[in-house]
Parts: sequence; structure tokens; C-alpha cells
Amino acid sequence: MSGDGTRPSAAQVPDQTDETQESVPLETADLYGAYPRLSEDQIDRLAQRGRRREVDAGDVLIREGERCETFYVVLSGSVAVVEDYGTPDERLLRVHGPGRFIGELGLLNGQVAFYTATVRDPGEVLALSMEQLRDLVARDSVLGDLVLRACLGRRALLVGQGAGFRIVGSRYSPDTRRLREFAARNRLPYRWIDLETDEEAEALLRRFGVDPEETPLVIWRDTTLLRNPSNAELARLIGLPSLPAGNHHGDLLIVGSGPAGLAAAVNAASEGLSTTLVEAMATGGQAGTSSRIENLLGFPSGISGAELTDRAVLQADKFGARISVPVEAARLEPRDGHYAVGFADGSEITARTVVLATGARYRRLHVPGIERLEGTSVHYSATVYEAQQCRTDPVAVVGGGNSAGQAVLFLAGYAPQVYLLVRGPSLEAHMSRYLIDQVERHPRVRVLLRTEVTEALGDKVLEAVTVVDHRTGEHRQLAVRALFVFTGADPHTEWLSGALALDARGFVLTGTEAQARSVAEVWQSQGRDCLTLETSLPGVFAAGDVRSGSVKRVASAVGEGAMSIHFVHRYLGHTAAPGGTDSSPHTRRKESAWLA
Repeated sequence: MSGDGTRPSAAQVPDQTDETQESVPLETADLYGAYPRLSEDQIDRLAQRGRRREVDAGDVLIREGERCETFYVVLSGSVAVVEDYGTPDERLLRVHGPGRFIGELGLLNGQVAFYTATVRDPGEVLALSMEQLRDLVARDSVLGDLVLRACLGRRALLVGQGAGFRIVGSRYSPDTRRLREFAARNRLPYRWIDLETDEEAEALLRRFGVDPEETPLVIWRDTTLLRNPSNAELARLIGLPSLPAGNHHGDLLIVGSGPAGLAAAVNAASEGLSTTLVEAMATGGQAGTSSRIENLLGFPSGISGAELTDRAVLQADKFGARISVPVEAARLEPRDGHYAVGFADGSEITARTVVLATGARYRRLHVPGIERLEGTSVHYSATVYEAQQCRTDPVAVVGGGNSAGQAVLFLAGYAPQVYLLVRGPSLEAHMSRYLIDQVERHPRVRVLLRTEVTEALGDKVLEAVTVVDHRTGEHRQLAVRALFVFTGADPHTEWLSGALALDARGFVLTGTEAQARSVAEVWQSQGRDCLTLETSLPGVFAAGDVRSGSVKRVASAVGEGAMSIHFVHRYLGHTAAPGGTDSSPHTRRKESAWLA
């Protein structure tokens, strides 16, 4: 993703200090472990499952826009990875020689390819089907982890290079913002072409005969043009999984794919439950937008929310969970001993149990002038997409919690000055100590306590914010070009109103509090009390930030997501055979999928 519309250079050429002896001229250096060379032993084991194939210069192994269904290892010769293959805009991205494999994240999750892999120098390749590869890495965790880390790294490099489809639109257009946010949140490679500043935009509009009023456009491979598509249309174009046809019946439906939902999916599917997970925007939830999570057990050097999400999605897919994006839940109702969840597009899924893991959304800031700037220079997340627009101008972050602290440190790597505006008297009340120390030490960060935004100034883009110092009552302006807001969160439960018990703030009640708000006959008919994470509807559970009283931390959400499946088993066992075990009798064979 290239925020300024520029294209980086072609293949990265290693210098003489590269530790690996390159086997072909101009082979791409192994950047950040994204392009490892397989050992002879690893290739031998792959060869036992795959088939050798001679290839000639010009042969196409993977074609842009088509699903990746084969894993290739270069045995001799070389393979070029190019974008816009066969068009005037064709450009070289990478070159790989013997011992390298071809593919990136789309290879593992069933997306279409964002590039074409073509033979550069004739030689021989080893080809394995994805089922053969999955079967092998299930028995070889070292090889599996090597491939996984490389694929994750390659996706990150593709995103940073601006490969993939193009979005042509105005920086002032809410629909342009919507498409860019959807692509960024789903970690899809794309390049934004700014209607106001990029000369290329005018040329593309002329080529396709499109008026500026018809933008934003999505253009791919100069053969596919979508005029202001919905998020769902864009998702189908690049192969994000959709809901199964017809009314799917399963053991469990999980609504929401933040840490709680993904943890629930991994645990449920791994234990044999027929599991479907749906998400309205992008897998990962708010955690997926975090630049670095440093207090999660097992990651001493931290992990980005995007990488944590990608790993969790692959892990859920490995056990056979079905994941669909974007699918927005609109209603929940009991039906014939099951629960039916209807979606905004008119589709429906029926399941025996439901886990609600829709999380919470950052609360909007209500001050004069801010509404017209939302989506252009007022943001409620801080990802690379937003940060790339802040390289030359100061920005402000509003909030005093961990999310605000993580955003400040991330943005300080891009913007020359970051103001942290905190309404309270100190950071200690809501921010972890490790973040406070980093924020206070950073030379580009200035913390303003007891300070509140009172107005946003600017017509099409933010020019300044007016703030008040509550200690002195003084009002002044800060010249900032972007405002990032992290002022608490509201639950995404409007669609549940009237269906089950919510607290005064809209969070889902569970356990004894939910039972107290239920009709007594509901639990008498069950012959038991409401389970710890169960809502006022038996068999419907809540986990993570959406649950009333939950601890708003990634680790807590993961724990609740996993724990919810324990209660799902108890419910299924109880309803199937009172007094039986905790194991559901409605289990299925675990499906072979990605890494073991």
C-alpha cells in the first residue's frame, strides 16, 4: 500500500555482504526472512510428495487474479514475480532461484494471487498440491513455521510496495476512505491514486471513459473495473470467503473475529464442532489495528495486531472453521431449538449455539467541526494507512488508555510531532507502565494533561484543533493535520436490542446478572442456572469486549473466547442428554487444513 501513490523500485538486489551465495543473477535478497532458501533435506521431503516438472522461459506458474492452488519450489533456473504481466505497466517485483518457493499469504488462505510468477531462466520446479503440502507440514513443524513466516512477511512486503489492485478516488470522498480502510484492515495489497494530486488519475479516467463524479474506482489488471463497489463486492473480487450457499446449519456460529472470536473458533473447530465465524469489517477487530502488542503472554518482543490476526486466522482455518468477511449480523432469534442469525444482505445462518464476540467500537468525539472531517483527517484507528499521510505534519491523539499510547508511539515513527491530549491529571489511571515509560521518553511526543479538544478547524481537511487547559481555563490552537481519537468504546449491540439482556451501556449481560434479567421459567426449563459466559438466552454466549464487566485486554479476550467453548460443550451435552458429559455428541471429523 503506497499512501503517496509512488511505486518503489523493482527487485531488491543483494549487495556483496549478503551471507547467502546467490544462485542466479539479480536474485532478490532474503528480506526479513521472507525469502528463505529451503535446505536439501527439506526439498527431499517435499519431493517425496510432489512431482518434478521441467519448465521453459515464459511458462506461467501462478497467474494474477487466479486462486493459488499449487506450491512450487525452484530446483533449477529462476522464476520472476511480476505485476501487471503482459501489459504496458508490467514491472518486476522479485526474482527467485534454486531452493526458494513461490507464493505468499494468499497461497495459505485461498485468496487470488496479486502477482504473476513466470519462469525467467529455464530449469525444473517441484510442484505440490495444497493438500500435499498441508499433509507434510502437519508432520514437520519446522518446515511449516518456515513457510508460514515467509508468507506473512511476503504479504507485508507486497502491501508496502503498493502491488495489487488500484483505488482511484478523492481524499475527500467517504467512499474512497471506506474502500481504503477495508483494504488496509484486511491487509490486502493495493495502491491509492489520489484524484486531486496524482497525474495518473486523469490518464486512468480517460482510458476507462469514467467521469470524476463516478469515482471511487477499483481497477485490477487493466481488465476489471468496479465503480464505487461495496465492501462485499471488493471482497469477492479478491477471493475473501463468502457465506456458504443456502441456510447453513452447524454446531456453532461465532459473530465477530477479534481475539475473542478467533480464540473461540480455534478451540471449537479443533474440538470437532462444526464452526462458522462471521465478521462485518475485517478479522482482528480493534486488536488487528494495533501497531505492537507488548504485554501478550508468549511474545516478549511484542507482535503487531496484523500478524497476530493472520496467524490466528490460519490456525482457525487449519482446524476447519469457516470464516466469512464482510458479513454484518442484523438480528438474532430462537428457532426450533436452534438460533437463527440474519444478516444485512438478507442471508441467514442457523446454529445450535452462538458466541457473541463483536467487541466494541471507539467512541466518537462530539465537538464542533469534527463530523465533516471524519474519514479524511479525523481517525478512530492508527494503521499504516493513516500514518503514511502524516509524514510531514504534526498530529494529535486524544485518549489516555493503552490504545492511545500504542497509537502515539506508532505515529511518532512517521509524524514530526505527536501531541497526546489527556483529559485526566495523569497517564497512570488507564495506561500500562511500559507504555507510559516509552511515551514520556519519546522525543517527538508531547503529553498535555488535563487538556480537552473543544473544536476542529478546517474545511476539507483538518488545519488545527482548539483545546482547553482545565487547570488554567486557557483556550489555544494546536496546528495539527490529523486527529486520532481513542476515548473509550461502545459495544456493537444495536442489533441485539430486545433479543437478550444488555446493561445500561449496551454491553451483553452474562451469568448471574443475565439470569436475574431473564424470565424464571427459562432456567427452570433448563434444570440449571445460567453458565458464567452465557447470556439471557440459553446456548448464546458472550466473550471479550462486548461482554459486560469484561477486562478490555487482548489476553483476557483470548481467554474468554477459549473458555466460551467449554460452556458451549456443556450446553450441547446438557441439551442432548441431561446429566451427560461435557463433550458434544454432535462432533465431526477434524478437517485437514494449514499448519499443525
